[in-house]
Amino acid sequence: MPGQNIVTPSAESLATSARAAAKARGPAPVHLWDPPFCGDLDMRIARDGTWFYLGTPIGRPELVRLFSTILKREGDKYFLVTPVEKVGITVDDAPFVAVDFERGGAGEAQVLTFETNVGEKVAAGPDNPIRVTRDPQTGEPSPYVLVRSNLEALIDRKSFYRLVEIGDRREVDGETWFGLWSGGEFFPIIPAKELPDG
Repeated sequence: MPGQNIVTPSAESLATSARAAAKARGPAPVHLWDPPFCGDLDMRIARDGTWFYLGTPIGRPELVRLFSTILKREGDKYFLVTPVEKVGITVDDAPFVAVDFERGGAGEAQVLTFETNVGEKVAAGPDNPIRVTRDPQTGEPSPYVLVRSNLEALIDRKSFYRLVEIGDRREVDGETWFGLWSGGEFFPIIPAKELPDG
């Protein structure tokens, strides 16, 4: 992270604060906390969901889960926040990866419940939409589901292939789209005319 103020001593204090917040179960109320910015921590979340600290993967899943509960996004920047400190971290793509999903119901009544790499579960719907971006050069899709606040999970490849198998077609703004139903909402993935079978 060139040109950024790197803070190293606060990783342990962040973990201590996260442990205290975790006693309440689930993510901490980071939206209520507005501590002073303390600089950037040499911590990075890779596209595959691996967390690195000082260039080394964090090998303890419980510590990663702990840090994930105090994660906050402001604009395009990500922070770990406690009531007394706020440090910037680097996120390569999305902070979470959806590694699996369960399907309940069918058609418009279908509900897709995703599980992230840190064990959070979220049912896609109007408050937790699915979106797909496509690489302008390769056309390769990158699917996401909103987990909480403005934090998304990248849906992993195996789950996305399974989702495509249960997709449906629907008219959206005068065009037929291939997409997914969940929580009473249709999420367009790709115009149907761009599918191999048209």
